[in-house]
Amino acid sequence: MPLDAAQGHYLTGVLRLQAGDCVLVFNGRDGEWQGRLAGTGKRAELGIDHQVRPQSRPGDLHYLFSPLKRARLDYMVQKAVEMGVSRLQPVMTRRTQAERVNLDRMHANAIEAAEQCGILGIPEIMAPVALDRAVAAMESERHLVFCDEDAPGADPVAALVRDLEDGGWRQRRLQGGSAGLPLAVLIGPEGGFDEEERAFLRQRPRTSRIALGPRILRADTAAVAALAIVQAVAGDWRE
Repeated sequence: MPLDAAQGHYLTGVLRLQAGDCVLVFNGRDGEWQGRLAGTGKRAELGIDHQVRPQSRPGDLHYLFSPLKRARLDYMVQKAVEMGVSRLQPVMTRRTQAERVNLDRMHANAIEAAEQCGILGIPEIMAPVALDRAVAAMESERHLVFCDEDAPGADPVAALVRDLEDGGWRQRRLQGGSAGLPLAVLIGPEGGFDEEERAFLRQRPRTSRIALGPRILRADTAAVAALAIVQAVAGDWRE
């Protein structure tokens, strides 16, 4: 299997691997395989030996976010991949400040995070859309969790559990259904959602509005906090 110039440089120039050394490889579809390096630099290739791990069952957790500036967006994408997100969807809100999104850079950061953490799945990277379009396109059975510092109540875990139970989540689990539900998490811009956006989101069925504790979090920090809550309550952490 031929390697591109960047991959060859990383393996032989950065990691200092030599011909014959073993490398674990994946493509996001066919599991993890052991390869063996042949050649160096621009002429480096991998021979595939045997499968090490089968492809893991993908989760069903979408992450919708107002775009951030470059370094913080890089961090957010990497952490979202680590937290098991299956789709990254930039959404444009009325208070969004970063108007351009580099999708290729997002994809590169997603791959890097998966490589470093041994994750076999790469999330879908979607083009930016307006908030109302993103929510309208969401399947009716997907439970949306949107994080709002003005949400009532101090316990986001209790609020989410209550909303999910009202929607029959626990009954589905008792009947033998998967603990993992189709979920989506939405984080707004630094300035938060405006009142019309809050009203629009609250009118959607299967939607929870939660605060993330007593402190105001930066959007990239809020991403990690919200995804941890959702995974712990109803995501693949329970499987």
